[in-house]
Amino acid sequence: RGTFRGCDFSDAKWVGIDFVDCCFESCNLSMVQPSHCGLKTVAFVDCKLVGVDFAKCASFAFAVSFERCNLDFAGFVKAPLSKTTFARCSIREASFREADLTRARFEECDLTGAVFDRTKLEHADLRGARGYSIDPERNRVAKAKFSRDGLAGLLGKYGIVVD
Repeated sequence: RGTFRGCDFSDAKWVGIDFVDCCFESCNLSMVQPSHCGLKTVAFVDCKLVGVDFAKCASFAFAVSFERCNLDFAGFVKAPLSKTTFARCSIREASFREADLTRARFEECDLTGAVFDRTKLEHADLRGARGYSIDPERNRVAKAKFSRDGLAGLLGKYGIVVD
């Protein structure tokens, strides 16, 4: 428990560690290597998390939020991200394959190059996201919210031009 401020955990190996009800502020966590690591109600604020594979974290009670973070190249394959908030984050080239993003919120996020495949996006709010490409035939998008500006990201595979 507690708050970690200005720490450099880059390239650290987190094996079997449980973080519960804590916050990481202005920390460098790039390339952290979690293994059976618990993230239970953990907030990341102004952090660098480039290349972190969250799929290697324990899924039991997994609950995170991200604000003003760099999550480029992060792995969220099969991650339980229901109700997760991503606010003002760069999430370029990240993988959300088979992740559960039900009711997740993306506020002012850059998802350029992010991969969505067999991802649950029901009731997710992507109105504040940009740069994404999501195939509605390969992902569950019922009742998800998209802005008009994001239509190109849903129709790209069809070669449709949206002005």
